[in-house]
Amino acid sequence: MNDALRSLLDLLALERIEQDIFRGESRASVVPRVFGGQVAAQALVAAGRTVPADRPPHSLHAYFLRPGDPGAPIVYTVDRIRDGRSFTTRRVVAVQHGQPVFHLSASFQTAEEGLEHQEPMPPAPDPLTLPSPAEILPRHAGRFLTPAVADRLLEARAAIDLRYVDEPPYVTVGEVREPRSQVWFRTNGDLDKALADCGDTVTRPLLDICLVTYVSDMTLLDSVLLAHGRGGWAVGDVVGASLDHAMWFHRPLRADEWLLYDQESPTAQSGRGLGKGRIFTAEGQLAVSVIQEGVIRVPRG
Repeated sequence: MNDALRSLLDLLALERIEQDIFRGESRASVVPRVFGGQVAAQALVAAGRTVPADRPPHSLHAYFLRPGDPGAPIVYTVDRIRDGRSFTTRRVVAVQHGQPVFHLSASFQTAEEGLEHQEPMPPAPDPLTLPSPAEILPRHAGRFLTPAVADRLLEARAAIDLRYVDEPPYVTVGEVREPRSQVWFRTNGDLDKALADCGDTVTRPLLDICLVTYVSDMTLLDSVLLAHGRGGWAVGDVVGASLDHAMWFHRPLRADEWLLYDQESPTAQSGRGLGKGRIFTAEGQLAVSVIQEGVIRVPRG
């Protein structure tokens, strides 16, 4: 198994310290704070471990309150808001150094039949025809604040095979483009084998959903940058952070199979940018919808 994937699964294997209180480790990110996708995924794991396994999450709504300290553990306290016949609701507060850093509400549902329709999957090339991160990042290392940033990005994303359909924002700095972006992604390793090796603290399908939650925070605001010809924090022409994040899980998925993340930005204003995303399976099923707003500021010279 990929060592980076093992490390990521270890991050999601929270320690239960009381019935509804969990502790998760943190690790250094490419920015001097906890990666937002990590704390969101860990909070969803904490909520999910208080819910019967036959009730997967169908939605989450979250706020990033303070920058997390990557050098300290995070404590997740789960409130059992409601246990209904079909739906279960949980609230999670993540705390570091005595202060809340993240707040999440999540809803879970038993399997149910009902009306069904979806938007069609947009066209996208075969992911295996696209360059991998190991191929594209070193090629453009000179565009970053320091060449070491490319190595840090590769290390931080080593558990995920993430491939841009078009050039990422840091490649086309200064070129205003349509505020749309697509990436294919999957884990770098088979999750069934990984679970057999690591134990089953987090079971599928909860693990798949939590891993997709982790990845969903990586590229969603790229479309905001493209609309203004900005390259991102790694280039140094903007500073930013996630503010809030919402996801709806429509259909089953596997995080170790290719997923298309189709993203766009309808607006940016007041130092904030909005990103909307749809995640499709390779077979064309709309599996997840995502909306996020983030702080995006131009540094003052």
